[in-house]
Amino acid sequence: MTTTVKAAVFHEVDAPPQIRSLVLPDPGPGQVRVRLAAAGVCHSDLSLSNGTLAQSWPAVLGHEGAGTIDAVGPGVEDLVPGQQVILNWAPACRECWFCLRGEPYLCEHALDGTKAPYAELTDGTPVYAGLSTAAFAEATVVPAKAVIPLPDGIDPAVAAVLGCAVITGWGAVNNAARLREGQSAVVLGLGGVGLSVLQAARVAGAGPLIAVDVSPDKEELARSLGATDFVVADGSTHRAVRGLTGGRGVDHAFEVVGKAQVVRTAWNCTRRGGTVTVVGLGSAKDEVSFNALELFHQARTLQGCVYGSSDPDRDIPLLAESVRSGDLRLSAMITDEIPLEGVPAAFERMRQGKGGRSLVRFGR
Repeated sequence: MTTTVKAAVFHEVDAPPQIRSLVLPDPGPGQVRVRLAAAGVCHSDLSLSNGTLAQSWPAVLGHEGAGTIDAVGPGVEDLVPGQQVILNWAPACRECWFCLRGEPYLCEHALDGTKAPYAELTDGTPVYAGLSTAAFAEATVVPAKAVIPLPDGIDPAVAAVLGCAVITGWGAVNNAARLREGQSAVVLGLGGVGLSVLQAARVAGAGPLIAVDVSPDKEELARSLGATDFVVADGSTHRAVRGLTGGRGVDHAFEVVGKAQVVRTAWNCTRRGGTVTVVGLGSAKDEVSFNALELFHQARTLQGCVYGSSDPDRDIPLLAESVRSGDLRLSAMITDEIPLEGVPAAFERMRQGKGGRSLVRFGR
């Protein structure tokens, strides 16, 4: 038995997707089929499509999704059809060296699902799942461990953003940087993840909380989500940030763009002894440099942050509490709701640095 669904299929690097019919197999042992309600359009999808990240073709991208289980495979006992879930694009094996030392976000097997085709086009051409998930389709088949039950009180229409943007941003603040109340912070880059970092830093009690973006149009949204100050990014960004912090620089800088130049700016915005957390996903060809003296003299910490240094099974329920209380506003991050056919335009908005999160809504 198979299921045919509509999907946005990418055939090669830098080519826009085509809306095609996709044939999904029934879920096998340990798998579930999820009927998607919504899927966020993330910058990592753009990085896959333009070759910054390796991807086998043709592929269905999209890794930030939520929906309803409509079938389960043999051996799946704790999930049932009709259950609403959030997709986890990096499911931990719980057995590798990293998992056993409490770092499931670095799991050696999290992306095993990218290595083999998961579906076919109607002509029999095998299709791969971007980041093991393939959420730019009406339905997908994933391992049971790659879904998390949707917590009570969360609107399923916007729950998709919890699976990447929000958990990544919230985790960067709380798991990686461990920002404390009263510490100052700057967030460089206000896409979906950056807006999540901004909200999480506000909830954690950061002050002042400075938002930086190339687009002045994002100031109103940034302030509504907690920014005390807004700076339009240019060559003097670090001086503007220092001017808002008594000349010292911030305690914490969050780079959420994925460019060497912005990493360097984040470093220059930070006080001696402060911390720079790199959340943005950049290119292996884009190098950032530091001299030996400044590394010693500034005594700063520079750290990367994969998937918010999070364990989604643990952290999604914690995030749900903040959503239910109103501390985290999911819908405010979503600046464009689109059909599946709107994915190419959403990618172009990301290239131009416009808007927050675009959300594909299915069944509209």
